[in-house]
Amino acid sequence: MYTHYFQLKQSPFSIAPDPRYLFMSERHREALAHLLYGVGSGGGFVLLTGEIGAGKTTVCRCFMEQIPENCQLAYIFNPKLSVEELLLSICEEFRIALAPGVASVKGYVDAINAHLLASHAQGRNNVLIIDEAQNLSAAVLEQLRLLTNLETSERKLLQIILIGQPELRAMLARPELEQLAQRVIARYHLGSLTADETASYIRHRLAVAGCTAQTPFAPRLMAHIHAMSHGVPRRINLLCDRALLGAYVENQPQVTRQILRRAAEEVFAEEGKPVAGRGLRWPQVAGGVLAGAMVTAALAWHFMPRSPAVPAAPAVAASVPASASAVAAAAASASASASASASASASASASASASASAA
Repeated sequence: MYTHYFQLKQSPFSIAPDPRYLFMSERHREALAHLLYGVGSGGGFVLLTGEIGAGKTTVCRCFMEQIPENCQLAYIFNPKLSVEELLLSICEEFRIALAPGVASVKGYVDAINAHLLASHAQGRNNVLIIDEAQNLSAAVLEQLRLLTNLETSERKLLQIILIGQPELRAMLARPELEQLAQRVIARYHLGSLTADETASYIRHRLAVAGCTAQTPFAPRLMAHIHAMSHGVPRRINLLCDRALLGAYVENQPQVTRQILRRAAEEVFAEEGKPVAGRGLRWPQVAGGVLAGAMVTAALAWHFMPRSPAVPAAPAVAASVPASASAVAAAAASASASASASASASASASASASASASAA
């Protein structure tokens, strides 16, 4: 809606993981380095955690593009599975052919082990990435640990990367998962952007979207955006997208501090902050502007001057009785539909007769 107004090719703050808008801060580069180190270190577990919207999936996608050619990759993004379902998903991701009738944990594990040994003989490594790993149950995590037991004298044959929210670290700190925790060879927690990185992030996305004119966000607003979004990339996207919509609706060339505050109240209302109660919300206002334009056009057509008709004098005289009869009929109809009393109906009829006689 606002892209043409700000001379942009597309929306710069979409939350879709478009690789063209990838912004690698220092923290994201460090996280990527940990993943690459883990792959080349000989197997085991690599742990990447971060807050919601911090960019974990972005780092993961960048890692998948840089993975060595001799690595075979399996990616599971919905780990709310049982042990059997997870093992079957691993077989499907690695394209492991299962013998007919295999539908047990032992059958799946045997097939995975055979595949890992064959891959190692051909000089290939196998990497399993599990996103949203905080949803894994303790039983599934233990089964994953058992999968890493297959190893040679030099390295483990399966590398597992767990990506999840901060509660994943708390899960691995449980006593029953101590054996798995000891096999984590690299771990990194992805933090939020700094104030300077937030400003660079916004400028980067605007530039990719084709912003060549005056930037919609003045430098003095960057500190406010960082404070409102806490430096989390997804929150920055939501806030800036709504702020641009507000500037468009209010016909402002740049986002003002008031527009930014109202945008924050809109998109972060679920956090308990009050939503602005003055006026309509910007999407509704935008729709109202279009509706108002249609109404204005209709009224202009209705009141457009037209050539007046010249009535004849006899026609006016002849129309008087007809007008009186029409008035009488309308009064009688209104009385009947409203279920008026009989006396009121009689009075209306008498009045109508009198009017007719007088005419």
